[in-house]
Amino acid sequence: MPIATVSEKGWVVIPKAYRDLLGLKKGSKVVVVYDGEGIYIAPPSEDPAGDALGLFADGPSLTDALLEDRAIERKREDEKLKVIQPQKSIPPKRRARIRA
Repeated sequence: MPIATVSEKGWVVIPKAYRDLLGLKKGSKVVVVYDGEGIYIAPPSEDPAGDALGLFADGPSLTDALLEDRAIERKREDEKLKVIQPQKSIPPKRRARIRA
């Protein structure tokens, strides 16, 4: 495993074998990621949105959580309306007949 040295300016030289393998040339952009254990260097993705698709598939469903919150909010609003609206229906007012 090759070892790289960090210069005073923070530069690290990627070994030629790895640059060739990844197709990195002078001026190529790379992504540097720290994951809590180490630093990883990789070429940027050509389709970051596509790469993220399904990333949280194993996690909780945000749609289900949103629907549950909306149902709770609807129930709360319905309870408020019961207090505001009268329980008995009020008969419509009788219209006066106008004779011409």
